[in-house]
Amino acid sequence: MGSLNKGVGKVEVTLRWDPSPMGEPAHDLDIIAATYTAEDPHGSPAYTVHFDSRSPDGTITLNRDSRDGQGFGYDEAMTLELDRLAPAYTRVVVGIAIQQRGGRTTFGAIGNGGFRIREGYTVLAEDGFADVSASTAATIAEFTRNASGGWEFRHVVRGFDTDPNSFVSSMGAA
Repeated sequence: MGSLNKGVGKVEVTLRWDPSPMGEPAHDLDIIAATYTAEDPHGSPAYTVHFDSRSPDGTITLNRDSRDGQGFGYDEAMTLELDRLAPAYTRVVVGIAIQQRGGRTTFGAIGNGGFRIREGYTVLAEDGFADVSASTAATIAEFTRNASGGWEFRHVVRGFDTDPNSFVSSMGAA
């Protein structure tokens, strides 16, 4: 973690999964980050970052987007520069959603799925989706700003059974 006074600063969230078996539609998983203000920390996000987007101020960026899981190791990556976020933002929730193009697909149907959250070389969390295998989306992390302005990390894996659009509007409710 970052220094005692500052909390978590800049983190990278990475995602991995195996490609679909030959002849089956590609599995497409996406990292999604939602930011919330102090006035509405569990309501609608102030903004979201996902495939083909970045935060308005450039503090949250999707660096790599895989549409099929092909590659070695972690195929998708997002950087969150929490220490640069404006003071108006007090909560950031990160989740993973499975695109549902070829019918309902759950984490249990996707081989070798997992994620890692790091600050520099320090691993804050590394996990898979076994606990949410029947879900189509899941939150994996929550970052909250404390009273001194530093950011705190909480590893939270919570499953949802919804499409990516509905997930975005409900992922911060808890």
